[in-house]
Amino acid sequence: MRSDPRIGVVGATGAVGTVTLALLRERGYERVRAFASARSAGRRLDDVVVEVASPEALRAGELDVCLFSVGTSASRELVPHAVAGGAMAVDKSSAYRLVDGVPLVVPEVNGDRAHEHEGIVANPNCCTIPLTVALKPLHDAAGLKRIRVATYQSVSGAGAQAMTRLSDEASDEHDLRMDWDFDGVEFDEEAKLRDETRKILELPDLPVSATCVRVPVMVGHAEAVWVETEQPLSAEQAEALLQEAPGLRVEPFPTPGRAAGKDDVLVGRIRRDPTVENGLALFVVGDNLRKGAALNAIQIAELLLARTAAV
Repeated sequence: MRSDPRIGVVGATGAVGTVTLALLRERGYERVRAFASARSAGRRLDDVVVEVASPEALRAGELDVCLFSVGTSASRELVPHAVAGGAMAVDKSSAYRLVDGVPLVVPEVNGDRAHEHEGIVANPNCCTIPLTVALKPLHDAAGLKRIRVATYQSVSGAGAQAMTRLSDEASDEHDLRMDWDFDGVEFDEEAKLRDETRKILELPDLPVSATCVRVPVMVGHAEAVWVETEQPLSAEQAEALLQEAPGLRVEPFPTPGRAAGKDDVLVGRIRRDPTVENGLALFVVGDNLRKGAALNAIQIAELLLARTAAV
């Protein structure tokens, strides 16, 4: 890998973008440029001055990897310009996740798929990432028959404005929210969780039933997961597998507070579900700004850069 890859962070002033910049600094990357909307141009983020995320700037050919942390419509507009300029794009929006031919990657689960890109690799939803990290070792050992999941998602998943709103809100005003697009049957967040999990695990017919809610927690998405496996797998065997799996840490009682600021996905409450044959129940928690978004994208970028350097 070249020692000084040129990395662009688009959406650098947002909740995920600021974490992305901090993680890049932690990991020793020095040639980093920050891009955002025109109203943020000239703003200084530590030692990086924010530039306008214009098609011309991204198309100029001065970036090796571009990490996008913007909305779906902005990604659809800007990602092709970065690719045309020769950069490899890792996009965190839903713009490309389910597009045929675009890899949807969690490095601990299907990292090899990242190399099948044609300029774009998609970063999954912030709940899909920890869920698939936890499911992968169980799938490898016993196969997956059915997944049921209830998510308890922090407000940071809705962006910086939602975080400010929670900070300003009185505690007696706190409540659950369901703030995703609704088609009359399910929220688009629930559809994303199902469809992305199927794509990442390469199980297109896997039954996945999800219920998603937003909770008054600043950072950290939690998921109660009920798993039916094809083959018998005891809770003790499952815990042993999860303890050895990359990117996971087994804890008795994982919580968003314990996950905040951590790179690993926390998993606990691992027990038998006696209501179904070959049933397991577990509780999964991850920092949605780190492994649920920024870190996963950086890990994808590192896979791409390592392959490029080896060619």
